[in-house]
Amino acid sequence: MNDARAYHTFAVSAKVGQVLVIRNLDDLKSLHSLSGAGKPWVCCGEGSNLLFVGDYEGTLVVNRLRSRQLIECNDAWLIEAAAGENWHELVCWLVSRNVGGLENLALIPGSVGAAPVQNIGAYGAELSDFCHWVEIWDSHTEQFSRLTHAQCQFGYRSSIFKTPQMQGCIVTRVGLKLSKQWQPNLNYGSLQSLDSDSVSISQVFDMICQTRRLKLPDPKKVGNAGSFFKNPIVERQWVERFQPLYAQIPIYPLPDGTFKVAAGWLIEQCGLKGVKMGGAGVHAKQALVLINESGHASGAEIVRLAGHIQDEVYQKFAIRLDPEVLFISTEGFVNPQEVLSNYAKS
Repeated sequence: MNDARAYHTFAVSAKVGQVLVIRNLDDLKSLHSLSGAGKPWVCCGEGSNLLFVGDYEGTLVVNRLRSRQLIECNDAWLIEAAAGENWHELVCWLVSRNVGGLENLALIPGSVGAAPVQNIGAYGAELSDFCHWVEIWDSHTEQFSRLTHAQCQFGYRSSIFKTPQMQGCIVTRVGLKLSKQWQPNLNYGSLQSLDSDSVSISQVFDMICQTRRLKLPDPKKVGNAGSFFKNPIVERQWVERFQPLYAQIPIYPLPDGTFKVAAGWLIEQCGLKGVKMGGAGVHAKQALVLINESGHASGAEIVRLAGHIQDEVYQKFAIRLDPEVLFISTEGFVNPQEVLSNYAKS
């Protein structure tokens, strides 16, 4: 068994059967051999959205495919980036060339290949706003295929890549399309203080980075996986019930008539910001982030803390928070809600 701490940013103690690093297309043949032999494997990029809740007996496939290309068209920039590229480094590379669009997604940890899987988002933008296509490789057929934006079936922190339909497939490249007619996205938080008529791409980028560094822990220093829970989507009836009781509740109307509620605010209102449980803790500056407080926390301790948060929020606000982080156990990826449900029974 191999130590898995170096392959995920939560850095909890966990082991995997084997580690296979994919650095070039030839390495994919080893992946084909695993699938052909019926041996289990799971794929990760930089492991910034993973929690090991147990040792995994199969092979951890680490995507390190690297390449990036910027193509100029009449009205847009096309970007082709290999799945193993670091997401934030790609954003920096584009901003340095005055190519705008992704600056609101700056400093999101992880790889390019993980971005469409999770449909990453922050500060009013999502990967799906810019994704043109996603290339995958099927380990059974050894064939590449390219999925269009529509075929990716993007949703809030979801995509087709999270479904059983994609079992045995690995993201190899992502195509992005950014309009040359850049329009700053300043509808979120402190960005509203910027002047939309004069602001530059780099100014938006700098403010996003400054805000994230002030609020969020560096996973290189404190183990974490960023936002642990999704912001819940509620119906109008919920808003009518709770908004009179909590005038400051952050609620964002959505086009379909539902509303998004800030999960971090809900957790904070339950008095859980900064709470510790075993080696796990809730970050003192951002309640949506759970941390490996001691540096030696186990996956079980993170799960117990997450389950406690779920229970407290449900009792106070009648909302069952849904984890954004992916869980890996003995058999591979498992349903986080089922794991937390088992916590409640224990």
